[in-house]
Amino acid sequence: MSVIDLGGAILRNLDPETAHQLAIKGLAFTPLPSPPADDPILHTTLAGLILPNPVGLAAGLDKNGEALRGLSRLGFGFVECGSVTPRAQPGNPKPRLFRLTQDRAIINRMGFNNAGLDAFAARLDNRPKDVVVGANLGANKDTEDKAADYVAGLERLAGRASYFTINISSPNTPGLRALQGREQLDDLLGRIDAARPVDGAARVPVFLKIAPDLISDEVAMIVEASLAHRIDGLIVSNTTLERPKTLRSAQAHETGGLSGAPVRPFAEKALRAAAEAAEGRLPLIAVGGIDSGAEAYARIRLGASAVQIYSAMIYEGPGLVGRIKRDLAARLRADGFSTVSEAVNASR
Repeated sequence: MSVIDLGGAILRNLDPETAHQLAIKGLAFTPLPSPPADDPILHTTLAGLILPNPVGLAAGLDKNGEALRGLSRLGFGFVECGSVTPRAQPGNPKPRLFRLTQDRAIINRMGFNNAGLDAFAARLDNRPKDVVVGANLGANKDTEDKAADYVAGLERLAGRASYFTINISSPNTPGLRALQGREQLDDLLGRIDAARPVDGAARVPVFLKIAPDLISDEVAMIVEASLAHRIDGLIVSNTTLERPKTLRSAQAHETGGLSGAPVRPFAEKALRAAAEAAEGRLPLIAVGGIDSGAEAYARIRLGASAVQIYSAMIYEGPGLVGRIKRDLAARLRADGFSTVSEAVNASR
């Protein structure tokens, strides 16, 4: 076991939110060596972004962009930080983060707790330049015009992030998921497209993060709206409000979004629906229950151009990133693929 994985094992014995905060501090201040160069078969592109590998960090771990240097040393192909809202807010009352160890899952009702755009922007100014960093944008709880908050995020962070994610699928901010309806979505995405930053002659990619609880027709509508408003990709998906009957942990009754292994069937169903509706017209990033190279490979074959992980690292440790990459490279070669992109949609 590596030193960093050993540290993860120790943190799992602490209160979840305390462990989270200590992990961020450790990643921010511990000097870590650069990871080994990635296997060339893993090199890929995503909406114009050049990635050394397709395994990214999902938003939620580093809400304020405090540990980007340490995270960039764990071997991710891209790192997403946030969610960040225009104004700092404390989030929901504690306790609000629960570890469902028996189920290899997490429930959170954090409520977009973060230090706001100004602090976030300052940290992005000092981010490592050798890693693709995405900024996940949210809306303040008390904002009536939530679309305006996303526009404010794009404008304040212009030139500071490699890409942006519009998070309209967190279950912990009242009214947020209503933005996934067509009328509100058209208004939001139209304003996002008008405000999107440009880096030189290139448009900075903007992704939309959706919920896993949508039915196929809703996913298809979101795909069409995203194409109409020039969104560059969908992140499929966020945490679920569902509570599978298979959950065994005592804290399974807690309210909030469920992530980790039990969300896998919901995230996979949403990915299938998105891939069927997109028909290759819109890149997809798969999230939810990905804890192995086999699962990452399965999502790529279902239509994802890249994957993101987070909750699985709580149980498997940061070494999971390297294990996924090694297994993914082996599986690509075993099936005769020479690139990740060749495997996208191979199961459809």
